[in-house]
Amino acid sequence: MNYIVLDMEWNQPWPGSPSAKKVLPVPIRGEIIQIGAVRLTEEKEVADEFQIMVRPKYYRRLNRRVSKLTGIKESRLREEGVPFPEAMERFRAWCGEDVVFLTWGFDDIGILRENLRLYGLETDFTQRWYNAQMIFNAQTDGSNAQKALKTAMEIFGIEATRPAHDALGDAYHTALICARLNLEQGAAEYETALKSHENGFHGAELPGCIARKVYYDYADKRAALSAMAGEENLCPICGARMLGSRWYAQPGQRYMDLATCPEHGKFLIRVRLSQQPDGRTRVSRLTYEATSEAAQTYARRAENSAQEGSSRPRRRRRRSASAKPELSEREE
Repeated sequence: MNYIVLDMEWNQPWPGSPSAKKVLPVPIRGEIIQIGAVRLTEEKEVADEFQIMVRPKYYRRLNRRVSKLTGIKESRLREEGVPFPEAMERFRAWCGEDVVFLTWGFDDIGILRENLRLYGLETDFTQRWYNAQMIFNAQTDGSNAQKALKTAMEIFGIEATRPAHDALGDAYHTALICARLNLEQGAAEYETALKSHENGFHGAELPGCIARKVYYDYADKRAALSAMAGEENLCPICGARMLGSRWYAQPGQRYMDLATCPEHGKFLIRVRLSQQPDGRTRVSRLTYEATSEAAQTYARRAENSAQEGSSRPRRRRRRSASAKPELSEREE
């Protein structure tokens, strides 16, 4: 049995673009453009490597933020990229049989499964998988905080020798971390680690949190946020329905809103959306006091948004061609 340390880069359409409005056969959060993997033997020795560029079919226009972060250009995808089914065929042949996947975070395996479903390919070979972040946390400081790969490398004293935000580079550095972990023990204790990970919450809990809950089985992001602002937006003290204001997006599929209970006042709501194995959406919801650090973050965000809105020049309304202008006294 070998461990396959996997990392990927994917393209996302620019909000409001024609690509973002495409209706795909299967909803995806991103279309894979690069796959990198490193084989780690049972003796935890870093062995051979795999890398392939994938030519996107649906989101062909490369998001400029993705390009800036990864250094990947559209020209490279056109020249080196292969269709996703071919990339998967090569990748699976390289992996071989009896493998366990390790990723740094929860997103990569979900994105992979979405892309497989998009092309009608089976996903069973991805079932044996662990988030190495969880094992790292359990065997180091025991915290629930989601640590960046760079942070974990610094804790273990690992010097970066490959580029960051490159699929193979990140997979290689993750493999070096995994080589220092007790992976057998981590796999055996994985379910316990998941349950202790704030009941499915990802990321650090800020001071002032007074309630936590996880919700499951929403069809998509819109349905999840609608429920969080609607029937599930209940006061943590009296249980009455609260009135929300506006969701502000944060990195990592996180959103925050300031809700008001008629009797007990304001509370900050922070949610994180993540995908379940069946493709539906899970919501991790945290409720904070209005005087908390998290609520102050919301207030600053709302203030900045208001200032940005007021500084934008207003467009002059065009008068329709069919509308007849009113005559002034002089014109009359």
